[in-house]
Amino acid sequence: MKKLVVLSGSGISAESGLKTFRDMGGLWEQYDVTEVASPEAWERNPELVLRFYNERRRQLLKSEPNAGHLALADLESHFDVQVITQNVDDLHERAGSSNVLHLHGEIRKARSTGDENLVYEIEGSELNLGDKCEKGYQLRPHVVWFGEAVPAIGEAARISQEADIFAVVGTSLQVYPAAGLVHYVDSPAPLFVVDPSAVETPRSENVHLIREKATTGVAKMKDMLIDKYAET
Repeated sequence: MKKLVVLSGSGISAESGLKTFRDMGGLWEQYDVTEVASPEAWERNPELVLRFYNERRRQLLKSEPNAGHLALADLESHFDVQVITQNVDDLHERAGSSNVLHLHGEIRKARSTGDENLVYEIEGSELNLGDKCEKGYQLRPHVVWFGEAVPAIGEAARISQEADIFAVVGTSLQVYPAAGLVHYVDSPAPLFVVDPSAVETPRSENVHLIREKATTGVAKMKDMLIDKYAET
């Protein structure tokens, strides 16, 4: 099977009803999002940060994977699919994708503020002050905040180098370091971009732009991929 690597962004989750920071206009309850999604915010007002992520988690639990997520999962019947996602939700997994790397963490998990290797599943939607790890440290959302490093970017670059086919879904390739992953893809590998605002890439050959939302565009990409590249 050919290796298909998919980089997904907020556009695919937005179609399941999940608000992006851009959708919020950069604000949440009159707070700038950097006031609730940064290490400085955590130091200043951890209760506010936890409340923000509890609300995001409640929203996620009411959401379902959409046709874009499901089509990507279906492609595992024809390709060795690896999803690299900028999203912190679990909609890819719930759709059936079995190999998902989360660049920016996972909102349904918490990690210790004293030992970053201690990561826990969150039951339900709530993570609150007083919820501590086994070593007695307060738990925080297991997400990458503004101003923090992206620990998984090295692994994502390695995976991208292995791609026989690379696809970008639901992102305009404007957010770094994730947007830089396309530069690790071998030049002969086909590049598909599914996004309403898809723009021309630095690569001029073997690029397929599908200027549609994920719910319809991924289905079109799926048919093209199976028709041209699936092994029979």
